[in-house]
Amino acid sequence: MEITLNHTIVPAHDHVASARFYENLFDFEFVKEWGHFAVVKVNSTLTLDFCNREKFSSIHYAFKVSDEQFDRIFGRIQNSGIVYGSEPYDLENGQINHKYGGRGVYFKDPNGHVLEIITADYIID
Repeated sequence: MEITLNHTIVPAHDHVASARFYENLFDFEFVKEWGHFAVVKVNSTLTLDFCNREKFSSIHYAFKVSDEQFDRIFGRIQNSGIVYGSEPYDLENGQINHKYGGRGVYFKDPNGHVLEIITADYIID
């Protein structure tokens, strides 16, 4: 059996609002509030379990998407006025990148987590 990531806990200032942000931006499925978690289904094997925290460090989450998904998500980013950039350390240059023959963009969620969408895998030698 292939090992897969099943879920990860995402610290948030407002767990339900954060889950809804991901649902609306990425078309993920908001599953439910479960105890102190707000659960979002990313795909058939992975959920993001948002949990309220007062203080936490920013985390980076990268999502590989199709070209069509990139267009839809990037359109939502632009329409929502979310600041974006082409590099993880240049989140505000208003550009996308074209690394590895694909497209990519970085932006922050409402909690300050750095999100990335890419259409091509990184080539790691």
